[in-house]
Amino acid sequence: MKYLNIEDADLPPENLVARIKAIRASLKREGLDIFINARTDVYLRGLAPEGQRAAECIRRAGLYEEAGADGIFPAGMTDMGDIAAMVKGTRLPVNIMARPTLAPAAELEKLGVRRITAGSAISEAMYAHAARLAGGFLKDGLSAPVTAESMPYPQVNGLMKA
Repeated sequence: MKYLNIEDADLPPENLVARIKAIRASLKREGLDIFINARTDVYLRGLAPEGQRAAECIRRAGLYEEAGADGIFPAGMTDMGDIAAMVKGTRLPVNIMARPTLAPAAELEKLGVRRITAGSAISEAMYAHAARLAGGFLKDGLSAPVTAESMPYPQVNGLMKA
């Protein structure tokens, strides 16, 4: 199955509702079956006061489901109580984003979370690692630290085959 992630950003939820409806209608016309994962940025952008964010995500999940979304992605939600409420408050499968304080996958699965997304975490970690390596190289000129964990190009290209 193919997936489409679409987010509400800091726009009113009605904006994403309209986009989901338009996407769903277009997919139907074209005979395509694509999973629409509706991401809400309530937590990432602080779109509701703390203590009300889970309820706002649940409210938006209802709107997005009615519009034709297949899943809900409350990006930035990490509190186990909020996650449990989210899972209970929607029929949509819940997708959670990897964050420093997020519980292990096994615990999230017990709550009913269906998908965990790395999001930008892996690339952000790689940028931090690259910055440390470059800083060290510029400071002392040593090649060993820069080359110690390198991956030969054939291996890098092999990653792209799948």
